[in-house]
Amino acid sequence: MANSSFPITSVRQLFPALNSGDNFIFFDNGAGAQIPQSVLDAVCHHLVSRNVQRGGRYRHSQEVDASIQQARQSVATLLNAHEPSEVAFGMNATSFIRLVSLAIADILGARKEIIVSDLDHEANIATWLALQGKGVEIRWWKMREDGTLHVEDLEPLLSSRTRLVACAVASNALGSIVNVKEVARMAHAEGAEVFLDAVHYAPHGVIDVQDWDCDYLVCSGYKIFAPHMGFLWGKRELLEALPTFREDFIPDEIPGKIEVGTFVYENVAGMNAAVGYLEELGRSLLADSHSASPRDRLVTAMEAIRVYEATLSAEALRAMGELDDVTVYGIRKASQLEHRVPTICFNLNGVPAARVAAVCAENGIGVRDGNMYSPRLLRRMGIPAETGAVRASLVHYNTVEEIGKFVDVLRRVNRN
Repeated sequence: MANSSFPITSVRQLFPALNSGDNFIFFDNGAGAQIPQSVLDAVCHHLVSRNVQRGGRYRHSQEVDASIQQARQSVATLLNAHEPSEVAFGMNATSFIRLVSLAIADILGARKEIIVSDLDHEANIATWLALQGKGVEIRWWKMREDGTLHVEDLEPLLSSRTRLVACAVASNALGSIVNVKEVARMAHAEGAEVFLDAVHYAPHGVIDVQDWDCDYLVCSGYKIFAPHMGFLWGKRELLEALPTFREDFIPDEIPGKIEVGTFVYENVAGMNAAVGYLEELGRSLLADSHSASPRDRLVTAMEAIRVYEATLSAEALRAMGELDDVTVYGIRKASQLEHRVPTICFNLNGVPAARVAAVCAENGIGVRDGNMYSPRLLRRMGIPAETGAVRASLVHYNTVEEIGKFVDVLRRVNRN
């Protein structure tokens, strides 16, 4: 049984960037989160102790092999994958989306329609649109005015011609969560596959590829407290069927056939440590942690994070709602917090988004301005993609007190 309160003080002590003495407030976590000390230690240990290529007969090289396999197992546990070999490592989520899309284009068959969403990051849109020259037909699953995707709007788009549905688990711009389990049920009923972008959702809640029954999932480790790297998960039989480019000496087997070239081994070691950090957080929250499995501890951690972050969402929406001239996009009602993560997209009426972000920076707060790599989404909401909006993206090491300082700065922004 988990403890009732979230250990925010002890959590923050584990992140060096939060304890540097400059009191900087990181509200741009959607662009990349900070790392705990254990992740930094893992990266440094790799570079000092085994900064060599894998596949050799000497100890250091064999330790690289073992480190990668351990990381593969850790990520598989995080995702609740059937087996570690379903996890492939690489540079980032975008490169994996491109790899899978090009492979699918070569094996389309009679199913030539791919459904994409205007809620998504452009990487999970343009990559599929690029296949139109290969005979792919694109169908659009449109966001409603409430800033969410409704599964009932997906149903009429699905048919016997649907090859794949590509969508995010959570919007990187608005924070809206998609009911991906229902997406998979509906798509599979028509014989189609589901490709999920979990990049923005991953730091905020439990991922369970078996429960969701998706077919592919991509994520970027640097959004979930690891260094810059990415990973792809897919069902074994689907990954095995993908035609991928590989050098002649690489067997046509997973995960090697997916991992093009040498990736950054030290960052994969950091990813393993990031999963370890989350597992340790779960262990600290369990009354009986000794009998809990690694997956149980991870689920406990992510469920606690979801509960704690709901308080951050509630406070941010409440405090910003008291400002007279702010427009918050997406889900705003306190009764609907389970359908969002603590990512707040907004504009101060009459103030350029760039100006708001600059004033925040001057006051020691990092937020993002622009189109959030979702220009279609912003245009859909009537926001010029050239000027965009402001995004404050919070994670579990942020606090209510930081939200108060942030809103105080917004009150002082010069409207003239």
